[in-house]
Amino acid sequence: MSQVTQGTEIDGTAVDELQTTFRGEIVRRGDAGYDEHRKVWNGSIDRRPAVIARCTGVADIRAAIRLARSQGLLTAVRGGGHSFPGLSVCDDGMLIDLGLMKGIRVDPEARTVRVQAGVLLGELDRETQEFGLAVPSGIVTHTGVAGLTLGGGIGWIMRKHGLTIDQLLSVDLITADGELVTASEEHNADLFWGVRGGGGNFGIVTDFEFQLVPVGPQVMAGPVFWAMEDAPEVLRFYRDWIGNCPDELMTAVVQRRAPALPIVPPELVGRHVVSVVACYAGPVEEGERVMRPLKEFGSPVLDFCRPKLFLEHQKMFDPSFPHGWSYYVRSCDVAGLSDDVIDIATEHGLRITSPVTSVAMWQLGGAVGRIDDDATAFNGRKAGFTFNINGNSKTEDGFDAERQWARDYWSALAPHHTGVYVNFLMEEGEERVRQAYGAAKYERLKALKRQYDPTNFFRLNQNIKPG
Repeated sequence: MSQVTQGTEIDGTAVDELQTTFRGEIVRRGDAGYDEHRKVWNGSIDRRPAVIARCTGVADIRAAIRLARSQGLLTAVRGGGHSFPGLSVCDDGMLIDLGLMKGIRVDPEARTVRVQAGVLLGELDRETQEFGLAVPSGIVTHTGVAGLTLGGGIGWIMRKHGLTIDQLLSVDLITADGELVTASEEHNADLFWGVRGGGGNFGIVTDFEFQLVPVGPQVMAGPVFWAMEDAPEVLRFYRDWIGNCPDELMTAVVQRRAPALPIVPPELVGRHVVSVVACYAGPVEEGERVMRPLKEFGSPVLDFCRPKLFLEHQKMFDPSFPHGWSYYVRSCDVAGLSDDVIDIATEHGLRITSPVTSVAMWQLGGAVGRIDDDATAFNGRKAGFTFNINGNSKTEDGFDAERQWARDYWSALAPHHTGVYVNFLMEEGEERVRQAYGAAKYERLKALKRQYDPTNFFRLNQNIKPG
């Protein structure tokens, strides 16, 4: 018997019995690989579950849920393990790990793909780009498809093709009672509304079906950098430049210190820079024409915006967000880049000290904003930008200072907050979750929670309490 949570013990015999029929792998403390399998992307998270159930399919997941419920175990669910606050692992309880579930089936004629819950974005991109197709998805290839999708899914082609959830056709989901249900516009439409933005609150999604969209294989994409001191002029030009931009153009403004990468000249490494990263989801020649004013503005210190494979662009941010570093984020939506927002951004951007801290301001609009806001649980389609303020460090050394910098930046923007993207929340409490959805959607989500998970078994997430 080993201690699990206060007042709860796990029955070792029950785990032994599970292991006899389990097709995947059961990992307990002391087993080979335990420390590796409990790790998540955010290195500041160090949690030790009592048992890890590495599932291969529906039968394994249902068996793991039955054990967890019979033992009263706190249960975490992990797809890619990319949650900023580390909600995909827990202390003492059960970790249901979906990382072995890697199935991807592309139907190039129907332009659809079925994806299992352990698939990472880069794995999905590789299969779909073989046919010149893609699912609108995120910006770091080792992010899990499951977590990204269930929160909404922002990425490089969303202004043309919408959020990840806007191309979602159906899901298969296992409830806390072990029931396997399908949700789509035709079946369990209420649940389908909820999983498109409501996170893992209603059960474990085992399979996703997406509509694919044509992209690439080559796109015009990449960053143009200026000195941070030039940010006020650069961002005011940028604001005007994107004012009537086509849906094919997606951009993000990034602030950081120039990284020590082989393509960065040594004299620029460590210098405060601001960049506009762009991706044109259309013909390369059109992208070159649209982006020419950006590339010619002011005095860029670096320009890596060029024709490239879409797969290459999707991997661009991977070196800036590897596994094991310490990550902290504060986030908010804003209506636009007003002069005041630009001045705040410039002031706090110049205060960046860590070589791996960064800010990304994600441009919204286009196809994202044209979908009816009530069509999905995702909230904030009418926002202008989503700020992702990352106070990061390679180790715990200096991490406290980076977190405080992120909080200060976020607080300075407070008069301009219009909402927050749920995938960019830390563990910030119920009121912040309510803000992420808005009052009306939050109440609708609570009703769904009461229907599908009335005991709040799935509570290690941006939790919507059923009560």
